[in-house]
Amino acid sequence: MAEFTMELNDEQKEVRDWLHGFAADVIRPAAAEWDEREETPWPVIQEAAKVGIYSLDFYAQQYFDPTGLGIPMAMEELFWGDAGIALSIVGTGLAAVGVLANGTEEQIGTWIPQMYGDANDVKVAAFCSSEPDAGSDVASMRTRAVYDEAKDEWVLNGTKTWATNGGIANVHVVVAVVDPDLGSKGHASFIVPPNTPGLSQGQKFKKHGIRASHTAEVVLDNVRVPGSCLLGGKGKLDERLARAKASGGERVRNAAMATFEASRPAVGAMAVGTARAAYEVALDYAMTREQFGRPIIDNQGVAFQLADMRTSIDAARLLVWRASWMAVNGKPFTAAEGSMSKLFASETAKKVTGQAIQILGGNGYTREYPVERMHRDAAIYTIFEGTSEIQRLVIARTISGMSIR
Repeated sequence: MAEFTMELNDEQKEVRDWLHGFAADVIRPAAAEWDEREETPWPVIQEAAKVGIYSLDFYAQQYFDPTGLGIPMAMEELFWGDAGIALSIVGTGLAAVGVLANGTEEQIGTWIPQMYGDANDVKVAAFCSSEPDAGSDVASMRTRAVYDEAKDEWVLNGTKTWATNGGIANVHVVVAVVDPDLGSKGHASFIVPPNTPGLSQGQKFKKHGIRASHTAEVVLDNVRVPGSCLLGGKGKLDERLARAKASGGERVRNAAMATFEASRPAVGAMAVGTARAAYEVALDYAMTREQFGRPIIDNQGVAFQLADMRTSIDAARLLVWRASWMAVNGKPFTAAEGSMSKLFASETAKKVTGQAIQILGGNGYTREYPVERMHRDAAIYTIFEGTSEIQRLVIARTISGMSIR
């Protein structure tokens, strides 16, 4: 087990600097254009694939870093570049984590490479969990998966929403209800292979922020997938459902929750990257902008805001890195440390980007400066993969042992 440390080793520093260079030289110059276009930045994703950032090998190396710091370090640097483009680059990772967390070795080896493609033929993947009437309330999920034993196929019907890369993905990972009597305990995850009949893109959303990332509904109309596309296999599912029925009111870990638990510190790292970017713009502006014959940072009202911004960012990073280290080293989240990291980092990003606009004044409110875009982007962190309210609920339940509602 690796010891927890805040000091990156030489290899990690080299990777960090490489990612920072890509973010500065490739992502940032393209950020405003793709934000305005509200389209998937395929050329940037392809550039990331060419240099090895958008690849299974790169994410596997970071995912299996024994210190746990590989993924949060990578997320922070890419999202420092631009949140919308970075999410287009890393969005496939949520589907990949879903397969890693719940799939067999054969499923991992078969499907994750197809999620990325290669530098000459880039692909993306989508993780589909939320529904129009079931976001945070996963027990209300209506998408059904029914097993056709005669054909060894699962038949999926329903509508998913808020799916990153939904409809344009090569591979979709879909969470569905297999036993409605068990509520959230009766869920399972399925691979929907490329070009499967019955899967289509519904509404594409025009969003407040992260506009370069494709977000859409996914409609499943009698979608048939082979039995081998049930993540973990039917034997494992049957055992889990039997335990759930026997346990009564006891909590049983389901596939969607396993994916979200694994990804929350990574989302926190994304928020840290956006917050740090806005802070750096505001600091530079405050050092160079003069009013009444002196730099505006010479005023306590501005200087103290920057001090608070930097303190919050560093505290958020500490929580993210701790949770990431714990997850990789098998330490249980006895105080919901994963949710803590996501909650604090996402709230920090919203606050810091707002403070950055305030420091820049009227300039900060225009699109001539990037903090306006960063503030719009930051709003998503307190919403997706568990709202701040849900994170507080998870933390409160964990520290109290009570079924708080």
